[in-house]
Amino acid sequence: MDFAEKVTDLATRVSDLREHVTTEEATKNAMIMPFLQMLGYDTFDPRVVVPEYTSDTGTKKNEKVDYAVMKDGNPIILIECKTCGCTLDQGKANQLHRYFQNTPTARVGILTDGISYKFFSDLDQPNLMDPKPFMVFDFNEVEATLIPELRKLSNGQFDENSTLDAAQNLKYTREIKRLLAKQFENPTDDFVRLFAGQVYSGPLRANVVEEFSGRVKQAAQDCINELINERLKIAMTGESSVQFAMPDVATESEPIVEIVEEDKPKVVTTDEEIEGYHIIKSILREVVEPTRVIMRDTKSYCGVLLDDNNRKPLCRMHFNTGQKYLGILDADKNEERHPIDSLDDIYSFADGLKESATRYND
Repeated sequence: MDFAEKVTDLATRVSDLREHVTTEEATKNAMIMPFLQMLGYDTFDPRVVVPEYTSDTGTKKNEKVDYAVMKDGNPIILIECKTCGCTLDQGKANQLHRYFQNTPTARVGILTDGISYKFFSDLDQPNLMDPKPFMVFDFNEVEATLIPELRKLSNGQFDENSTLDAAQNLKYTREIKRLLAKQFENPTDDFVRLFAGQVYSGPLRANVVEEFSGRVKQAAQDCINELINERLKIAMTGESSVQFAMPDVATESEPIVEIVEEDKPKVVTTDEEIEGYHIIKSILREVVEPTRVIMRDTKSYCGVLLDDNNRKPLCRMHFNTGQKYLGILDADKNEERHPIDSLDDIYSFADGLKESATRYND
């Protein structure tokens, strides 16, 4: 059973049991422990999951967080549980905030009622939990796009650097999506001017902006509806004049909708390639700025470039066959392929990756 199927099974379980779960203890046993097991953590091994983990905060002694997920004897994830169906407001997050601040090895905090999971980190200030979660995963309405992000927190996949990179990406992407949704619903004058100025040749006086406000709102709604209809058409008939694929150049933003010809081969970027890219980026952050490390997918391999420059290849991921290979390029851009059994093996080639990046940087 793959990870997505495990998520679906747990969502079904949560839906079936939620009416019968009325206490915090029942929430832990019926929903949250299965959640940890879904992530691959042994809830019956105190070396892996510690219930009632002591986290003294200032003058308050013997305060206990409900669960701490451990790695090498140190907590890496703190989980504060509330009764199923309760509101996860800021007041309840404050308690987790105190635990988080007093546990420097933990970089992820989770506030949950067994249905909704709010994931926090310390992206703004080290060791100080951010006021807003970087991800909210709700088993009432599972977002398929968040399943790969959730998997990154699972046992064997969790890596602090790549997790924080993904958290930062999710945080800003979520805020941008919120702002776009707000603009689509009620566009501001500045937003209207941005588009009106590109199609209207006259001066953008107040009356013109007001007139274009309705047009921009309608155009945004029409565009969304057309994309939805196209998705439905693909799902029902398997045919489309518009295909949705990963762009030829991938950045830290979300995938861009690209219009391609029907007979043009489609490049599909897999979750493993995305995860491998984040691992490589986390390795290289020691020698170059992470924003300079760019992924570019092709039909035959998924490449990683410095500065989005074809003349600065860092490595190539050959993940589309049974045996995975990581291709490292030397100073003459000759590629040597190394077989890997899992994505964690990428860390074994950290020195070669850093050497490539430093060579171009120099």
